[in-house]
Amino acid sequence: MRIGLRILLGYFLIVGLAAWFLLNVFVAQVKPGVRSTLEDTLVDTAHLLAEVVADDVKAGKVGDSQMLVRIQSFARRHVDVEIDGLNKRSLNYRVYITDQHGRVTFDSSGKDVGKDYSLWNDVYLTLRGEYGARSTRDAGTDDTSAVMHVAAPIMDGERIIGVLTVAKPVSTVQPFVERSQRIILQRGAVLLGLSLLIGVAFAWWLNRALRTLMVYIADVEAGRKATLPALGNNEIGTLGRALEAMRNKLEGKEYVEELMHTLAHELKSPIAAIQGSAELMQEDMPAAERQHFLGNILNQNLRQKQLIDKLLALIRVEKQQRLSAPETVPLRALAEQVRADVSARLLARALTLEAIVDNLIVKGDPLLLRQAVGNLLDNAIDFSPPGGVITLRGEQMGDETVISVSDCGDGIPEFARERLFERFYSLPRPDGAKSTGLGLPFVREVMALHGGRVTVDNVQPHGVRARLCLPIVIVS
Repeated sequence: MRIGLRILLGYFLIVGLAAWFLLNVFVAQVKPGVRSTLEDTLVDTAHLLAEVVADDVKAGKVGDSQMLVRIQSFARRHVDVEIDGLNKRSLNYRVYITDQHGRVTFDSSGKDVGKDYSLWNDVYLTLRGEYGARSTRDAGTDDTSAVMHVAAPIMDGERIIGVLTVAKPVSTVQPFVERSQRIILQRGAVLLGLSLLIGVAFAWWLNRALRTLMVYIADVEAGRKATLPALGNNEIGTLGRALEAMRNKLEGKEYVEELMHTLAHELKSPIAAIQGSAELMQEDMPAAERQHFLGNILNQNLRQKQLIDKLLALIRVEKQQRLSAPETVPLRALAEQVRADVSARLLARALTLEAIVDNLIVKGDPLLLRQAVGNLLDNAIDFSPPGGVITLRGEQMGDETVISVSDCGDGIPEFARERLFERFYSLPRPDGAKSTGLGLPFVREVMALHGGRVTVDNVQPHGVRARLCLPIVIVS
């Protein structure tokens, strides 16, 4: 499982559990909170009314009390009000009074006058000087049918002479409870959704940065051209820069060791030839032989110079990770430049160069592309028989621009096919000369910088075709 997905799942699990816990607590506390508020209101109302009717109850005028008559007519009043978006169309207080023995002497609903309420908690506890309240369901186990009763003592001095109870159905406040619970759940769902989006965005950012770094590491591991991407001023960016610094140190050390080893090996032959010729020239010899050995020294010295020059060019390209400022390069102009570069060699070997180049434009470094194509032409000239034809083509094939150089030589031996791009590996030319073995490695590095590739294959009936394949093609 990817680390970004793990972080997202862990984050969402924590947020989900926290949200579930908080929502569960909030939703569970809405109902008791509203009921507690209702009970508080009933306590105030019960004590207020108990104080108002105390004189009538003390005088035994319960049936003739104008106050109680008004309370009885209270339930018949018509109301049509809107409370916080919910309509209220009835008054729901029920008020009843019991004497000191618990028998009902007044009931605003008019249904239980004369009944014995002495065992109901509201009356029973109040008559004993305690807080009397009860919640009784009208319909069995249906909690929404509960009616809350709160009682207050009717006093004659210090003596309790009756109990006044105010009752209100819980169902009248149930819509407020349900709406509050619904709003909490809706807002909770929005909060959870926003938290998920934030988690997804954070995980995407982290996974994107890590994936970018992993692509860079994979390119480095595969030996491809790779530059450290912009990772920002954070821990991942610091890690990337540390890896880049470590890579440069390790690659630089390994590169220098390999370079020194191969360079020393390649310079042994010309140095030994120069040493031998110089020692022989110290002796007396005919002028013709002296001229021969002198020419050998000059040739070997030229070979060393070419080797060093080409090696320096290869080092520059190998250490370069990307093109600094790619330019548009017309293929026809490029073909004319390389033709001019090799014209003297073509004339010396009586070779013909046929250039068949479409009117295409590629993006890259003009000098590097010119050197790469020139190296391929140099190889074609070296291996072509005198009077032969070399073909230079530039065409579009699919989504690639292909520059190919074909000669009419003997082709590549099977044993050499896998070693063509090794540094300092060179096949003997038909005239016995030996190249530096750095041309094709240079071409391969140039193509890597341009995001392209180079292939070298035999063609039938004879000859070799080298191809430079560039991915970006702009038709002029």
